[in-house]
Amino acid sequence: MSSVKADDGCEIAYHERAGGKGKPAVLLVHALAMSTSMWDGVSHILEGEARLVALDCRGHGASGKPGGPYDTTRFAKDFAAVLDACGIDRAVVVGCSMGGTAAQRFAALYPQRTAGLLLLDTTAWYGATAPKDWEARAAKAENEGMQSLIGFQLERWFSDAFKAAQPAMVEKTVDVFLKNDTRAYGATCRMLGAADEREVIAKYQGPTVVALGEQDQATPLAMANDLVSRIKGSSLHVIRGAKHFTPIEAPEEVASCIRKVLKQV
Repeated sequence: MSSVKADDGCEIAYHERAGGKGKPAVLLVHALAMSTSMWDGVSHILEGEARLVALDCRGHGASGKPGGPYDTTRFAKDFAAVLDACGIDRAVVVGCSMGGTAAQRFAALYPQRTAGLLLLDTTAWYGATAPKDWEARAAKAENEGMQSLIGFQLERWFSDAFKAAQPAMVEKTVDVFLKNDTRAYGATCRMLGAADEREVIAKYQGPTVVALGEQDQATPLAMANDLVSRIKGSSLHVIRGAKHFTPIEAPEEVASCIRKVLKQV
């Protein structure tokens, strides 16, 4: 794991997968309360096909955990700092859930650096009640601890079939979640409650695939369709049987979606 200082001094940790030098670059951005480990399965499949860089967003994993406030512009600048540290001018940006929302802001701020987008299990806007809804989740974590959210999260993350077949992977994901700093988690929740990328993402014109799990309740099909309607030339891919954490539940299909974007670059 390496790290780079963002322009505000926050350390942003990142990991580059071996074997991708000289290949097109792909920046992998995880979901809320996850880390670079979310991409282990996808990275294993794509090893050698692309230059894969996964980062821990601020407030997460091995990165710095300032108390906030956070916003998607700040996250996008962090992504640019990681690309700079790696000497990468342009990358396909792959973002899951929170990572996908922030990836949209990156594409708006740095269109010349965005070779393409894969927006997984995500949205441009969580709706009119989002500030209240996300504030409630932040407060629960801050007041009762991350453990208080496990039941709610497990219902959203994975299909029942995956939970039954892959208990070790489910346990690993829970462990990552529980290690989160509650103050940083709360700041990130509030960022998502305030995020609205609907107008900015409509200006992006590069290759884009929007994908989601068939059973995704957190960012359902209507949100994916809204993204497709806003991004000219984008396409929709539904991952059958999966829920919200498709990079973990269906890494083969996510890898195929990345390949689809890379072919258009």
